[in-house]
Formats: sequence, structure tokens, C-alpha cells
Amino acid sequence: MKHIVLLGGGHAHLVTLANLWRFRHLGCRVTLVQPREEHYYSGMGPGLLSRMYEPWQIRFATRRIVENQGGRFLRDAAIRIDSRERTIRLQSGETLEYDLLSCNVGSTVPGGIASPTARDVYPVKPIAELMSVRDRIESLVAHKHCHLAIVGGGPAALEIAANARRLVRRSTGHPSRITLFAGKRFLSRFPEKLRRKSRKVLYELQVDLVEGDYARQVDTGRVILGNGSQWEPDLTLLALGVRPPSLFADSGLSTGSHGGLLVDEHLRSVDFPEIMGGGDCIAYQPRPLDKVGVHAVRQNPVLLHNLLAMVRGDDLQAFRPQDKYMLIFNTGDDKGILWRGGLVLRGRWAFRLKDRIDRKFMRRFQALEEAPP
Repeated sequence: MKHIVLLGGGHAHLVTLANLWRFRHLGCRVTLVQPREEHYYSGMGPGLLSRMYEPWQIRFATRRIVENQGGRFLRDAAIRIDSRERTIRLQSGETLEYDLLSCNVGSTVPGGIASPTARDVYPVKPIAELMSVRDRIESLVAHKHCHLAIVGGGPAALEIAANARRLVRRSTGHPSRITLFAGKRFLSRFPEKLRRKSRKVLYELQVDLVEGDYARQVDTGRVILGNGSQWEPDLTLLALGVRPPSLFADSGLSTGSHGGLLVDEHLRSVDFPEIMGGGDCIAYQPRPLDKVGVHAVRQNPVLLHNLLAMVRGDDLQAFRPQDKYMLIFNTGDDKGILWRGGLVLRGRWAFRLKDRIDRKFMRRFQALEEAPP
């Protein structure tokens, strides 16, 4: 009986999770390993910070989905993969054997510039932690005029800054200052048209934008830039982009430049074809991929097909990433910014479109939480 192990129940594994019963019908055992019993959808994370969404609206009950289909759920985390022995060492000390392994362990926000003893300094991932962050912000603004800092220059930083403003404005506390420290250049990998629109939005939301240099050090009540200038925020959020965890490099597997599992066009490890992966934790060998959810969503059916094909001995399917895709940024004011190629549009309709897409996505997979008849 083949044993299939899934590490993580994120975006790229959702279609596979919806079809665990197919592996069971083929005589396979399936185990999913995840640090939490629920998985939070990062696309709605900024809205969780601003109380636009409640926790139950943006999470999947992963354990229930797995166990409803006869799979095994382990609340744990992998710390090393022994690819030659086909075993995984878990944080709890348990060792799992596998025949096929698929990895969707997500990403982390680099925290190297933050002092390990810093207080009121929070990375924006894991998404679930944003619930305690919003409580802390509301507690601070209830007592005084606060200065909130967001460190990062990408879309996540834009959305977090905008939704922090929404949270503060809707609280019963004091008005507060919000500063976005965007590094050398805000939204540097995007076209100037989108940068101009986003800067205008930040101005309208009364979010100060600081560009020209990177944050060098973050500590309790302090942000220090590379040029030596210092700022004294009451709370700092780190939205510095994402990196894969060190699991693959620590395990001696081939990785991309940022530590993601290096996979071929079939999403298989270039070293060990019985190891697969998707989402933010991989490095796609044919060409670099932007860290956007659309790629993970499109990898879903490919991972399912190829896992089933490897059980059956069938032909594999190649993943073909989109050259063009659409992004909609939640700007916290019931409006959004839509970007696709040369198109940049802003309005309430843009946020409504994003909200409709996100809610439909959540309903589809939350329905799997119900016990089968």
C-alpha cells in the first residue's frame, strides 16, 4: 500500500485535498502534516487585520477535510527530509515514511533585520497571527496617539498599510500616524503607472511613504534606515516579501536562489521524482515565477494529476504558468486597485470583484468541511 504524505494544506494542495478519496480508492494511505488544524487564506489576510473579515471567513478546517475522506492529519511540522531513505523527521520527534511526497509548506517573512528580543514587532505571516496584531493595535490607539510602521515595499506592504489605516479609523481610539518604509523604491517590480496610482492612494489614506533606503534594523520602538535616520514607532509590521522555509536546503535537496525546492515542469524535484511541490515553497526550474497566488491555484490540478499518475503509472502533465495575470489590491477603503499588464484601474467595483472571487474560492473549499453523507 503506497503512503502519500502531503506537507501543508495551502493553495496548491486544495484540489488534491478535495480528491483524497481518489487515492483511498486506489489503495493508498494519505497523511497530511500541518502546524495548525486550519489553513488561513493569505489573499484575505489584510482584510482580517482591518476587521473587514472575521477569522472563520478566511480559513479552511484542514483536519476535518482530511479526516472526512479517511486520511490521517498530523498537527506537526517537518524539520528534515531524508530523500534517500524516504523519511521525514517531524518537530515532535516522529519519523514518517513515504512513497510519494508533495510539499506546499508556504513561505515566511524574513525577519533578519528585527532584534530577536524586540517587542511590538510583528511579521505579517503567519496570517492567523494578524488577529492578535489587530487587538494590540486597538489597545495602543485606545490609550494614545500612536505611530504605526510598516516595513516593506511590495503589494503586501501596500495592503497592510491601507488596512491598518482602516482599522485605526474604525476604532474608538486616538487618531494615529502610519508610515510605510518602502526601501529603495516602492513597488519596484511594477510599472510606473501602478506606482503612481498606489502613491496617490496612500496620500489619500494619509499614509506617509518613505523611499530611498532600506530599513537596516528594527527593534522595540525603533526603525533605523541604511542612511542612519531613525524613527520611533509604537508598533512595527514586517511585510518584507516572502521566502521559502529552510526545510529543503537543510535537507540537502536542490533549491533555487532563495531556498525553494527546485522542481521541473512536472513540479517534481529535479533530484528525486517522488518528491513534488507547489506554491511559494518551490523554485520552478524552467523560469522564475512571481510570488503570487495565481500560480499556486493553477498548480492545483497539475499536482493532483501527477500524484495520481505516479500511483497508476500514467503520463505526467506539465505546468504551464501564465505570462499575464491579474492582481487586485485591497486598499482598505472599500476600493481596490486592479492591475493587469498595462491596465491600472481603481474603484469600489474593483474591490467588489476581488471580494466576490475570494468568497467564491472560500465557499468552494469550505464545503469540503462537511461530513460526507
